Amino acid sequence: METFVLKNERGVEAHVRPLGALVQRLILPGAKGGRANDVVLGFDNLQSYRDGTSPYFGVIVGRVANRIAGGKFTVDGESHQVSVNENGNTLHGGQVGFDKAVWDLVSYDEGKSVTLRHVSKDGDQGFPGEVTVTVTYSLSEASDSDDGLLLVDMSAVSTKSTPISLAQHGYFNLCGHASGSSVLGHRLTLNAKEYTPVDDKLIPTGVLAATEGTPFHFPAPGVKIGEHIAEVPGGFDHNFVLDQTVGREFDRLKAQGLHLAAILEEEETGRRVELSTSAPGVQFYSGNFLDGSITKEQGTKDGATYNLHGGLCLETQGFPNAVNEKNFPTNVLKAGETYSHKMVYQFSSS
Repeated sequence: METFVLKNERGVEAHVRPLGALVQRLILPGAKGGRANDVVLGFDNLQSYRDGTSPYFGVIVGRVANRIAGGKFTVDGESHQVSVNENGNTLHGGQVGFDKAVWDLVSYDEGKSVTLRHVSKDGDQGFPGEVTVTVTYSLSEASDSDDGLLLVDMSAVSTKSTPISLAQHGYFNLCGHASGSSVLGHRLTLNAKEYTPVDDKLIPTGVLAATEGTPFHFPAPGVKIGEHIAEVPGGFDHNFVLDQTVGREFDRLKAQGLHLAAILEEEETGRRVELSTSAPGVQFYSGNFLDGSITKEQGTKDGATYNLHGGLCLETQGFPNAVNEKNFPTNVLKAGETYSHKMVYQFSSS
């Protein structure tokens, strides 16, 4: 299976595979010419992405990212039961989501961009409508202020009304995926004054709660992830409501109308990732289910072992279970409409 490599003159590289529209490697330079590292968790062995060994490392998840309570919802007056795969709920599209599909190549501009497409048939995992989903990864050249930008541009159309919420599910460790370090020392800023509390099955309760005065408050210039994680049972795995007034524009990639989601920094390597998006939310997941059982025996890259909090996710998305919560932004895509979700990662080192 082919690898599509995006690369710029500053040494940023993204290696994209058709299976799950996967970013298998993301190589970033170190500060002051320091050693480059692959900063996303993953496997050399593609079978580990197919068979459920991978906890969604680096893939595009869908039809609906995150959770649908009981796998049940009603759209246009018709009730649907879709496949469930976590505690009786639907996670990231069900048992065979978009992450396990081999996407078709649409175009490849070597070193610069790649576009992939997947067609999900009407009734796939129980979801209504035939959905055609497309993702383009584009890497810019560096500038005076950064090492380059990576755009993830996702879109979808459907033949029937159906919930759609795609997410790029990369696990980051800015020390390097095989460093053996946890991410608890990374500093995180989340552009959110509210978050969506969850029940014991990680389903949002429907409430929007203030972050200030809680462990969920990550204001600028950032908070170390380990500072308050012990106050959150099980660790962070929550959706944050983004402040869409903090706008971002990226003329190099013709990506306008975005807003800041998060800033992730690691002091020792000097690496910094600023994430912007068009989506209303971002799921911050602190790698709570990594437990050291994913090792070279499963074909990890560089024979790495992924321990507790060995990587974190910042998944820009629609709100979890939005199809069942009237006060959440809708994630129902109607026939004839186009779903669009853009993300821009801005990489820098100092």
